[in-house]
Amino acid sequence: MNRPDVTAPAAGLPRGSPYCKRLRTKKQMLAERPPLADGDVLDASQHCWCERTYQVIGPDAGSAHPADCRKGRPCFESPLDELL
Repeated sequence: MNRPDVTAPAAGLPRGSPYCKRLRTKKQMLAERPPLADGDVLDASQHCWCERTYQVIGPDAGSAHPADCRKGRPCFESPLDELL
């Protein structure tokens, strides 16, 4: 029996990136779609920075990294904010 993909967005709704829209990497500059997994964000250098601070540390003094820049963090900004 096939099970539905519960991670798929409802029909007509965009699938949002789980990462803060201020997280930046070189790999993202070439991306054609929002990052949905760590591999969409990180390249071989693993270097990330926060667009708000232009540092490897975010405005809350936490690390700017895909593992950290997610919902629940005080400085998190959803990539879907403009659509809501």
